[in-house]
Amino acid sequence: MRYLVTGAAGFIGSHLADRLLAEGHSVTAYDNFSTGREAFIEEASRNPRFRMVRGDVLDLPSLTNAMKGSDFVYHLAANADVRFGIQCPRKDLEQNVLATFNVLEAMRAGGIAKIAFPSTGSIYGEPEVFPTPEVAPLPVQTSLYGASKLSAEGFIEAFCEGFGFQAWIFRFVSILGERYTHGHVVDFYEKLKKDPSRLEILGDGHQKKSYLYVHDCISAMFTAVDKALGKVNMFNLGTDEYVEVNDSVRWITEYLKISPKLSYTGGARGWIGDSPFIFLDCRKIRALGWKPRLTIREGILKTLDDLVARS
Repeated sequence: MRYLVTGAAGFIGSHLADRLLAEGHSVTAYDNFSTGREAFIEEASRNPRFRMVRGDVLDLPSLTNAMKGSDFVYHLAANADVRFGIQCPRKDLEQNVLATFNVLEAMRAGGIAKIAFPSTGSIYGEPEVFPTPEVAPLPVQTSLYGASKLSAEGFIEAFCEGFGFQAWIFRFVSILGERYTHGHVVDFYEKLKKDPSRLEILGDGHQKKSYLYVHDCISAMFTAVDKALGKVNMFNLGTDEYVEVNDSVRWITEYLKISPKLSYTGGARGWIGDSPFIFLDCRKIRALGWKPRLTIREGILKTLDDLVARS
């Protein structure tokens, strides 16, 4: 199979490209390197079945040209910065909604009909049901990021209806692991590297979150693409557990063998749009035979191992 992967130099995208190559497929990587890193595709670049195209998903002619000859698209390029969304509202619109529309239009021009799309558990806002299933009523959107991902889902579904596409949409919890570049573990690690005596935590520390190890995430996507053959295939991806932010802090400080003074800011939410409880019902993907290999704690420790190695 010939795959095009947008955002292929990023955290998840680079691991996805590596796995596709390892399974014998050809990969065209498409990335503008705004957040992606050359080091993440270094190994892939040595493979003759890998082609790197430097381009922006907002550049439709470039994207359409890069996509020619592909059989399947993994669209991972996105703005994933939830925290600062309200400071630049147009960023989520352009990089998540308009970019996804461009991917769909490039697919239509190239006669490509299959797409896998990482959405987010943030589209559930602040739900009333936990763990939250795929069929939960969608509440008021609480972040521009979640709203933009939900809009992108809608465009994908409409292209499936209107143009005969087939889609796999994945609503992730936060992903951890090697090459992790943003989120609470790297934030805490960087803060503690600068000053191991103190740590400021956004929120009250009791926010409940679920996380998933990156290789478990990719295995789940592969399982769904192989086994779920509907027109629009929707899956939550996560573990069957959640932790408090304070749990993460304890594991990180124990790993670093330090005892910083903790301070809390922001009340129950660290920032506007930060859901105080994220926990997804993953029975649907489990029914296909997938289950995560690592616990949340193990995923955090793997992430720390990598951050230390890259420091």
